[in-house]
Amino acid sequence: MQKTFVVNGIDCPNCAAKLEKGVNKIKGVNSCIVSFATGKMLIDADEDKFESVLDEAVALAKKLEPDWEIVR
Repeated sequence: MQKTFVVNGIDCPNCAAKLEKGVNKIKGVNSCIVSFATGKMLIDADEDKFESVLDEAVALAKKLEPDWEIVR
């Protein structure tokens, strides 16, 4: 299952890469691409684990940078 989310607050390509790398390590994630240019994140994850993956991605984003917001 693939879904795209808006990520508010990412202000540099390195930050986008940091979030992408972290989300790709979450169990159940097949791939994650975070685009600094568009401010969007594409997550491909197992359908039965998608909500928990998204919850972990949101928590990771807040941990990396409290100003980031993943719009569900």
